Formats: sequence, structure tokens, C-alpha cells
Amino acid sequence: MTSNVLTDRFDRVHNYLRISLTDRCNLRCTYCMPALGMQFTRPEHLLTTPEILRLGKLFVGLGVDKIRLTGGEPTLHKDLPDIVSGLSSLDGLDHLTLTTNALKLPHMAAELKKRGLTGVTISLDSLKPDRFSQIARRDRIDQALAGIEAAIHAGFSPVKINVVVMANVNEDEILDFLRWGEDKPVDIRFIEYMPFPDTGWDKAGFFPYKEMRQRIESVYELTPMDNEPSAVGKGFTVKNSPMQVSFVTSMSESFCGNCNRLRITADGNIKACLFDDKEKTLRDVMRDGGSDDDLVQVIGRALQGKPYEHEPMDDLLKKDNRRMVAIGG
Repeated sequence: MTSNVLTDRFDRVHNYLRISLTDRCNLRCTYCMPALGMQFTRPEHLLTTPEILRLGKLFVGLGVDKIRLTGGEPTLHKDLPDIVSGLSSLDGLDHLTLTTNALKLPHMAAELKKRGLTGVTISLDSLKPDRFSQIARRDRIDQALAGIEAAIHAGFSPVKINVVVMANVNEDEILDFLRWGEDKPVDIRFIEYMPFPDTGWDKAGFFPYKEMRQRIESVYELTPMDNEPSAVGKGFTVKNSPMQVSFVTSMSESFCGNCNRLRITADGNIKACLFDDKEKTLRDVMRDGGSDDDLVQVIGRALQGKPYEHEPMDDLLKKDNRRMVAIGG
């Protein structure tokens, strides 16, 4: 079944759904979580596994063909393997992927691949142990690197590596990441530093895509890939290497006009834009006995309220948005 429910008022078709499984995490990254911590959602307010699977089936029936499982840290969800099995069996779903910090992948990667997971994206913001600990507020770099190796060994290719680039924090490691990855089947994705509440974001920490690319092309030869119009990252191949490089330019070169993504938060709200503070509950509709048609009505209203693009970088902190860890990436 396909439907125009997932087409917004700007004729953008939304076939990509990100489902947050939890707002809890075993790291405390500076750009994602407040320094003083946060109050996590009470378990009874989180979507249950049957609710997650119901929504997945509904959205795939409406035309979604890619689902990404996010968090917090999704590998902390006790039912993750069963969720992967349930979603991967849906007729019409072509891609089922996971965004993770990789700490638990040494023991999970092969099983998740077997259950039907098709792709893995791993957050890694430094290759230096001391700096990794400063950014993540946890000394876990060895576990993260082991998780990346486990993902590669399990057969995920390319393994996507997300690097949030922050001026005067880790921008000096851009070339280090390419040297580290040049013999690996990875896609190193350099992400512009984005503003979210209570994380100490400052414009002085913003390091733009063009400067990242200039720094890389002073050493490596990049060739643009044939990217889909809705792709988040500008992808490039690297001469004489299996590695790819991508740039996520959310702030300097917005890709809002071709956005095809929707998000469901761990507590069951549909969020039509990462930076939009307007949300509508799907959880409460289900728990009040609502039908799939009732859910479709809520989804349609959320889509029709989606803005064409997010506000300029300097204005985003003025919105009453959630913290990144509570949205789901």
C-alpha cells in the first residue's frame, strides 16, 4: 500500500523513518547531552516493543522503505534483536539500519546482521584516547574501536563513521581519520556542529564543510559520488582507497528542500523536522485504543505542519526543542 499521507505541502515524499528506542546512553557526549545530565523518560512512558513494531508496519504500509533505529543508544534496548527481526521481515522495507556508539557491537554485530540489519552508522569523534574521553565523558575508545572492527567483520559495508567536527576541539583530526580509514570499507562522515539546548553550543565551535573539504583535498583526491537528492551526506570516493568520505552540511548548505525523513521519539511522538519543536503523540493514540486510521490522521497532520526549512543557525537555540539525545539523531 502506498499513500499520499507521507507527502507534505511542499510535495516532499517521506520514505525514511528514524525510530528512537531509548533516550538513555552509556556515553555523555558534550554536543548531545547536558554536562549536568538529564532526567530520562520513565520506562512506562517509552514505546513498548509491540508499539514499535506496530508503527513500523504502519509506516512501511504507507510507503516507508528505510528505517533507522536510533537513541540515545539503541543497543541498550533489551529487545533490540527482536525488534530488528520484526522490522526486517516487513514486506516493502529495503533498508533497516542502526546508529550506535559501537560499545556493545563486539557482542552484537554478527547477531544483528543475521537478524536482518542491513547497515550500521557509528559515532566516533576522536581517535585520541584522552580527547575521546573529554568529548564522550567516558573512557571507552577501545570498546568503540572494537565495535567498528566487529561491524566490518560481520559484513556491514560500508560501515559509516559519524564525526561531529568542532573547531578547536577535534578539527585537527580530520586528516587523521582519513589515514586511519584509508584501508577500510568505511564511509567517514564529517558532520557540522549543530546547536541543541544545554550543550554549551557556541558559534565559535562551528567548522564549516568547505574548510573540511579543503583540508582533505590538500592531501587526498576526492571524486563526487552520484548522491540521491534526499541524501544527508555529500559523498565522495577517495582515489586508491576503499574508503568513502561524506559531509553533512546541515548548517552551511541546508538540504531541507529534499528532506524525506521523519522521526519517532522514544516516548512515541512524531517529529517531522529535527529542529522543529512541534510534535504529535502516536503513543497516546495507541494506548487510548486508536485504530491505524486514527494514527494515519495524526501522521498526516504532522506532515502538513512540517516547515520548508529550519531556521538559520543563530536562531535555533531560541526554539523550545529537545536535546539531541532525547530526539533520536
